[in-house]
Amino acid sequence: MTSTVRIEGLATDVCLPPTPGPHPAVVVRTPYDRRHHRAELRGWAARGFAALAQDVRGRHGSEGDWQPYGDHERADGEATLHWVRAQPWSDGRVIAAGASYAAHCALVTPGADAVIAAVPALGLAQTARETTGPERLQARVGWWSQHGDLPATPRALDHLPVTGILDSPAWRALWRAPRREIPASAVPLLAVGGTRDPFAEDTLRLWRRWPGPARLLLGPWGHRLTAEPAPEARPAHRLSLGALYTGWARAALDGALTGRTGAVALGGSDHWYRPRPVQPTPYAFGTGLRLLRGADFVADPEHPVRSDGLDVPTDGPPDRCLLLSPPLPRPLDLLGPADVSLDATADAPSADWAVRLVALDPEGRADPLATGVVRRTGPGPFTVPLGHLARRLPAGTRLRLEVAGHHFPAHARNPHTGEDPVTATRLLPSHRTVRTRGSALLLPVVRGARPVDPVQEIQT
Repeated sequence: MTSTVRIEGLATDVCLPPTPGPHPAVVVRTPYDRRHHRAELRGWAARGFAALAQDVRGRHGSEGDWQPYGDHERADGEATLHWVRAQPWSDGRVIAAGASYAAHCALVTPGADAVIAAVPALGLAQTARETTGPERLQARVGWWSQHGDLPATPRALDHLPVTGILDSPAWRALWRAPRREIPASAVPLLAVGGTRDPFAEDTLRLWRRWPGPARLLLGPWGHRLTAEPAPEARPAHRLSLGALYTGWARAALDGALTGRTGAVALGGSDHWYRPRPVQPTPYAFGTGLRLLRGADFVADPEHPVRSDGLDVPTDGPPDRCLLLSPPLPRPLDLLGPADVSLDATADAPSADWAVRLVALDPEGRADPLATGVVRRTGPGPFTVPLGHLARRLPAGTRLRLEVAGHHFPAHARNPHTGEDPVTATRLLPSHRTVRTRGSALLLPVVRGARPVDPVQEIQT
């Protein structure tokens, strides 16, 4: 049975187990409406946990003003845990849990005994920009339009300056927000992500840097995890996250977890593997990857290479450097971080370099594998991180690599004037040159790895 209480003016649903307490508790603090979590709360309660879902300040049933990523999230989380521990049904142990923004709330709440952070949207700066500099435009306009009560017009993404897309001081302040690191903690962490989630690298970075016992679960999913399976997902990737979370929670609260490990699904196969460092295999431009066109090209922000389509023009002046591999003679397993080592120049004081890796099946159908975007103020050589790959590519697959100056509308257009892309109103074309001799695609090819059971890896 679920009841609703108010904690410091914050609407909170509470669902208790049917058996007498006291019980450990799990707390979810969310801006996305606590009522959407009622089935989840019942699942926790059925497994012996007192379960709470709370609307953060200023959202849905809670009092106050909505200030995304405000300092009050820490204080409100701390007050909520204090209230939970004072209840007669509580045994004093509390897990802070959440997905996306709610993962941020869980991570900044002091005093939790363990943390579950799924597809974590870690902070204002982390969601606004790549660690390599470029601005995440489309996703931020969508989020702030939906959750910041700032409706955008259909052509809002084309508007200049970027700071004027939404009429709000909070939107303009977003692009000036400093990057704040998540407070370090020695309590156990479960980091859960999807290889097709835009915050996959943040999930991995959080897991790698966590000082306490840490477990990673990374599947072939989007931002909604198992509710959003990728095309490469297989039956073995259909996990019951509720059962896995509660099993991990018991192990974490019992002090049974040590060290850092986890399980990563290999999309296109039925296997899971432990995350591990891999010596990259280089595919040199000109040999492993054949240059098709565009060693010299023009990046024009008035006509940018788009992120929302995989078609590549084959006539007219090139707008990107295009390379292609021969068909794979045998299946290829990729598991780990991929990079492009790029020797290239641009005649602009500031230039973005967008690299997209695509798999082409024997019929020529394109499947995006990875994308990386970096901002540079000087010539190469330099590295473009493509993120973490976890895919099995069948024999006959060809790899297509595109090197462009933009990845719009997913990322804001670099104006090539040296001005800040979020305040610029003037756009100029930029001439680019890619030196194939000094450039290569570096792929995490794995052979002979032993599959693991993801449940066992997470819960032990």
